[in-house]
Parts: sequence; structure tokens; C-alpha cells
Amino acid sequence: MVSICKCGRILFLLVFGVLISAGNIYAATDITAIQSAALLGDAEAQRHLGVRYEKGEGVARDMEQAVKWYRKGAEQGDAYAQSNLGRLYLEGKGVAKDATLAALWCRKAAEQGEPAAQSNLGFLYERGDGVAKDVSQAVAWYFKAAEQGDAVSQFNLAVLYDTGRGVAQDLVKALSYYRRAAEQGAANAQYQLGAVHEYGRGTPKDIKQAVHWYALSADQGYPTAQYKLGTLYETGDAVPQSFIQAASWYLKAAKQGDASAQYNLALLYANGNGVPQDSERAVNWYRQAAVQGEAFAQHNLGVAYEHGTGVGRDPAQAAEWYRKAAEQGRAAAQFNLGLLYVKGEGVPQDYSAAAIWFRLAAEQGNSGGQSSLGNLYAMGKGVRKDRAQALDWWRKAAAQGNAAAQANLNSSDGMN
Repeated sequence: MVSICKCGRILFLLVFGVLISAGNIYAATDITAIQSAALLGDAEAQRHLGVRYEKGEGVARDMEQAVKWYRKGAEQGDAYAQSNLGRLYLEGKGVAKDATLAALWCRKAAEQGEPAAQSNLGFLYERGDGVAKDVSQAVAWYFKAAEQGDAVSQFNLAVLYDTGRGVAQDLVKALSYYRRAAEQGAANAQYQLGAVHEYGRGTPKDIKQAVHWYALSADQGYPTAQYKLGTLYETGDAVPQSFIQAASWYLKAAKQGDASAQYNLALLYANGNGVPQDSERAVNWYRQAAVQGEAFAQHNLGVAYEHGTGVGRDPAQAAEWYRKAAEQGRAAAQFNLGLLYVKGEGVPQDYSAAAIWFRLAAEQGNSGGQSSLGNLYAMGKGVRKDRAQALDWWRKAAAQGNAAAQANLNSSDGMN
């Protein structure tokens, strides 16, 4: 049974804006003075009081109070209060989530030039939340915010130029915006900039630059970058091969719920690479990845249950996990599920079901599936007996070195 290390992927994210407490008058002011000024109707004080309630500084954290004071400041035209109020409607914090009201308040702030509101308004246009979907409008608002140095908008513009959504694809512009956001410390942009350099999108391939940006992102705790560094250390691409380093980075990402990192960490435990061999820990990480839908992990968890490796033997559980992976197209899982149907382990014996799963695996080039489908044709079990079909599938499997198929082709009793 061969397990595959899945390496290399590109992830695009859209990110909401951040809490704003711009203005210096009340930044270091005692909470009592801010409350007094807010009660007297000072819009900036009302906004700062909202910030204090949202952050829990000088007062108990209270999102409903934050909304109340942001609203008072917003209704007086304070752009930062409008922006924060729009964001809370967007996130559903302290108030029922309402994209229409989010768009209303973000627009008021955006039209006053507030960059976080411009960014969030762009996000709403891109998704079609609270406004009619209009990617060209999203681009326009992202651009206004990006030109003011908003890293979120710089990143989102980069993604649009990278993918060609709403704008003509332009990898050079994508690179420029990724870099601008990355240089401001945006971890997602640093990761993407690493991927751009690794794969040569809009710039010549430069694996050293890729590693540099992946590392900056990973050091900030960005799980996809941590996973990526793990794959590089595991394979020895651009860095000295180190299973210990690979395990360390996979663990960081795995603890944050990254399914691919969980799967790869499980493989290291299963094989004793970089960590002590530990089948039970391997099963634990396979399970965490599998419940997130990671097909490779689902298959390997099925293997563990079938053979009782790191967990009590349970053919029914094996069949369940094989099925989940098989339904996602994993040929090895399709083959193994077919075998359980032939043997009647964990599922009722059913040659017709076995033939279905063997065929799916066989058509993907799985030699076990090809050989086993040939066997069913030879015996006429689950399918109509057909010597030509049996020989055809055995030949396909034998060409891949499948010993059982080669034996069947060589044996004069192969069709009995």
C-alpha cells in the first residue's frame, strides 16, 4: 500500500477589514473622560468609546455597547465609526449579521475615503452580499484602498489579477500587489508571493525567494505556509532535507486544523520519519484529516481499520472510510472497497458491488482493480462471464507489473 505525500498548493483568501481607532485626541485618554465627551455628543469620543468596548480596554468587553457607540458616531458622519459599524454588520458581532446594512455604512465611510471601508465594500461587491454582484466595482474600491496602502485590498486585487476575475489576467500586476501587501507583513500575501516565485507566475522561478516568503508567512503562524515549508523539508527541495523540520512545521499547521498537514504528519508517524514510529498517533492525525474530507487520509484510516494498525481491527469502519475516499475518486480506496465486497468483510458479500468499485479503480489505471475486474469476468461473478474482457483487464494490469494478472495470463487454468 503506497501513501502519497501531497505537496504544493495555492490558496486564495479574502479578508475583512480591521478595527479602526484612528485619531489621537482620545487615544490615550482616561475612559471616564471619553465617556463624558461621548455623552456630550462628541463623535470622535463616541467612536473611541466603541473601540474601547470592542477591545475591552478600560471597560468590560461588550459588543452591543460597541455597536451602540459606533452608531452614534456614525450617524454624525464619523467615517471611522461608519467603517467599524459596517464591519460589525458584516461579521455579525454585537448585532445581527446584515450585509445590506454593512454595505450602507461601508459606503458612507468609503465615500469619505476611509480605506478599510473601501476594502470591505469591495468585498461585498465581489461576493454580491448586500449589493448586486459587480466585480468591476469590487476592483474599483479595492484600488482606492490599495492606493492608500491597505494591505487587505492589495492582496484581494492581487488575487483578482492572478485569476483574471473581473479584470484581464495580469500576472505582473498580481505580483506587484502581492509584494506590496507582503512587505506590510500580510501573512497570506507572503505565502502567495512565495508561491508566485516557486511556480514562476509573472516572474522567473526563484525557489530561494519562495522559501524566504514562505518562511516569513509561516513564522507568523499562517498554516498553509507552515504546511508548505514542511513539504519542502520533507522532499529536500531548496532546503536541506530534514524530516525533523518537516514534522515540526506539519505539527504547527496540523494543530491549526490544516488537513493536508495532518495527513502528512500522520505519514511521518506511520513510517517513523523525523518522529518515533507510532501507529496510534498516525491514526489520530489520519482521523483529524479524514473528518475534514481529506481523501488520502480517509483511505489510510480505512487501511488502519482493516488491518488493525494503531487501532482495533474493524472491517465495518474500514469499509466506511474506504467508501468516503472512494466517492472522492481515490482509486486505491475503490479497489480496497471492492475487495471487502468480494470477501464480505465489513459489508455483505456482493460481487456486483465489487465489480462496480473495481471498474472505477481500473479505469483510473489501478492495477489491482484491473486484475480483480479481470477475475470477476473470468468467473462470471457480478458481471457476465467474458473471456475477452478478462484477458483485456489482466493484460492492462500485467503491463504495470501486477504479478497476479501475469500469473493468470500465463496459466492455462486462468479461465477456470
